[in-house]
Amino acid sequence: MITVEHLTKCYGDFMAVKDLSFEIEEGHVYGFLGPNGAGKSTTMNIMTGCLSATGGHVRIDGHDIFEEPKQAKKLIGYLPEQPPLYLNETPVEYLHFVGQAKGLKGGELETQIQEVMELTRNQDMRNRSIAALSKGYRQRVGIAQALLGRPKVIILDEPTVGLDPIQIIEIRDLIRQLGQDHTVIFSSHILSEVQTICDQILMIAHGQLVAFDRPENLEKRLLSPNEITLSTDAAADEAVQILTQVEHLSQVDVVGTELGITTLRLKTDAEDIHTVSRAIFFAFARSGKALLELSLKKANLEDIFLELTEQQEKPAGEQEADTL
Repeated sequence: MITVEHLTKCYGDFMAVKDLSFEIEEGHVYGFLGPNGAGKSTTMNIMTGCLSATGGHVRIDGHDIFEEPKQAKKLIGYLPEQPPLYLNETPVEYLHFVGQAKGLKGGELETQIQEVMELTRNQDMRNRSIAALSKGYRQRVGIAQALLGRPKVIILDEPTVGLDPIQIIEIRDLIRQLGQDHTVIFSSHILSEVQTICDQILMIAHGQLVAFDRPENLEKRLLSPNEITLSTDAAADEAVQILTQVEHLSQVDVVGTELGITTLRLKTDAEDIHTVSRAIFFAFARSGKALLELSLKKANLEDIFLELTEQQEKPAGEQEADTL
């Protein structure tokens, strides 16, 4: 559905996007994840034809966004991070303007406005001034305008930024609903948000793609091993010897010994961390030494994010803020 090939964007000597390539299939919800300044918004602006590229290609259903902009843009609905709303208009007036700009007329325009108002649950606000709407409802109006023209692809840049918890949940539910009939790409730096909504996750750091996979595959393939921390009344060398009886421990580190209590940090490559912790418990029980504390840290999407983005070396002098 969308093919990005060797995409590059430079601002003078600063390279915001660096040889970025990926392919988006039809009918999924994709999360575009990265820290602030990673190049997410720049990439989205290029993908939607709002910004030129220094190099590379973006094709929407076979249409090059730069060589065939009219055909390509018809397939895209876009909500920038700052919704392009006219505050002195009502939602209905604004959607009429946007629909006409997209080439809709007459009964078809009225039908689609009604459809997108119902889908985004804006009917009760249709005749209020946009200036008087909450940020959550403004986001809904912004999403509604992106849906006009029935595009195949919906691209949302930070759609939940600045919203309160209830509004965030409502927008997440709307994104899930949109994913049933559209290919949806949305950017975020909120890890839990991406994990709960998306079928696929793209991670970008310093303008480069560092991961692209399903959430569960990322957890299996890229996470640091699960961690176990324990305290025991065994001496450090005794504790290490006891742990040699336990399988699937990839690393055993003595953190310290104080007042006769030894603390160790373990890493395991086993998928079931609870089976390993059970084996540890019985190993110490057989030795006659007490386990005073046993805590598990199961790796999650945040660990993936930190691991991958920190591994990506940052060139000297690179700016922190995303240009767009």
